[in-house]
Amino acid sequence: MEINRKKILVTGGAGFIGSHLSEALLKLGAKVTVLDNFDDFYPGKESNVEGLLGNERFSLVRGSVLDEDLLHGLVKEADAVVHLAAQAGIRYCNEKPLKANQVNATGTLNVVVACRKLGVNKVVYASSSSVFGDPVRVPMDELHPTEPNNPYGASKLAGEKYCTSFAKAFGMDITCLRYFSVYGPRGRPDQVLYMFAKKAAVGEAPIIYGDGTYSRDFTYVSDVVSATILSLYTDSEAGRVLNIGFGKDYRMIDVARKIIAHYGGDFEPQFVKKYQGDFSKTLCNNELARRTLGWRPEVSFDDGLSLFLDWFDANRMAKLANDKMRPQGPQRIPTGLYS
Repeated sequence: MEINRKKILVTGGAGFIGSHLSEALLKLGAKVTVLDNFDDFYPGKESNVEGLLGNERFSLVRGSVLDEDLLHGLVKEADAVVHLAAQAGIRYCNEKPLKANQVNATGTLNVVVACRKLGVNKVVYASSSSVFGDPVRVPMDELHPTEPNNPYGASKLAGEKYCTSFAKAFGMDITCLRYFSVYGPRGRPDQVLYMFAKKAAVGEAPIIYGDGTYSRDFTYVSDVVSATILSLYTDSEAGRVLNIGFGKDYRMIDVARKIIAHYGGDFEPQFVKKYQGDFSKTLCNNELARRTLGWRPEVSFDDGLSLFLDWFDANRMAKLANDKMRPQGPQRIPTGLYS
């Protein structure tokens, strides 16, 4: 599908990945509509997209994929849909599994139902490496068993199954991308790199769940965006599922030490009991994505971490400056700015 002048609906488009994707699509000449509910789980998302509000090819709608009438109205005007809206966070979903299912499973079903009904054949769904659970072999390819060990992974797998079943039953062009540990500027405050930096920046020991030997395949956000856009360009007739990860993993203790060193600390991380539903390792076999999309991850972890920390430091200093300038006492917050 050619993207220039096409109308792309991005659900969850004010979030971390979604805001980067929206920027990239606009640069390619697309007309982008973002649907985002600005859930309190991830505060401050308005700032992710406020720089796009002046673009005449950009529209922002506050709402949920659970609002079927709203969703159908937006899908009706779209040429393609990138479905990123989700309830993220393994620990959060452990506590709120019904919400995880409602947003991630039912919300995804709502999207593909609307697309089928309204004739929007092109859909890209953001899945997750969490669908695998604990690895039985590494690197993990697309045929690795999917045995999620937490409600988040289960709900993302349910969404994936809805997508692949609709593709097979109704001939829809749907691609499911299993993102591996995405990081970068605008990363969510609950993500591990953000939490490590938040502690180390003020001279406190980052908290590691477990003994620090667990590892993750960290994938920089621009690489994830490029894979997502290539999926829009590339036809997929049978519900293609692709792993999107860099292909190298790093232990949590080594990552924490890199961030501590960035801030000149001389302390070690703090270790606490691992949380339920955690898994020991992710390591992506990305050969299928390389072959079918012509995709290549380009940003090494050291380079990406440096870019993330530069953003984090600038963002933190700007927030401190704003806090000092903010008047004391209750303030009236304008409404309707992003509606």
